[in-house]
Amino acid sequence: MVRDGGVLRPASWDEALDRAADGLRATRDTYGGEAIGVFSCSKSTNEMNFVAQKLARTALGTNNIDSCNRT
Repeated sequence: MVRDGGVLRPASWDEALDRAADGLRATRDTYGGEAIGVFSCSKSTNEMNFVAQKLARTALGTNNIDSCNRT
């Protein structure tokens, strides 16, 4: 679902992912990478958590990544 003019409507995966990417890009460009954070789950594999931190640091430009693994 995506919001157009305050109304939710169904969207394709491509449109939804494009909107999410546009929103993250706009936030990074406006406020910098430190305005973005990523949280990963302890139920994910080590490999998935590695990919999450790699995405956060290289694509989004942030070191703000946390996981509930540390508790």
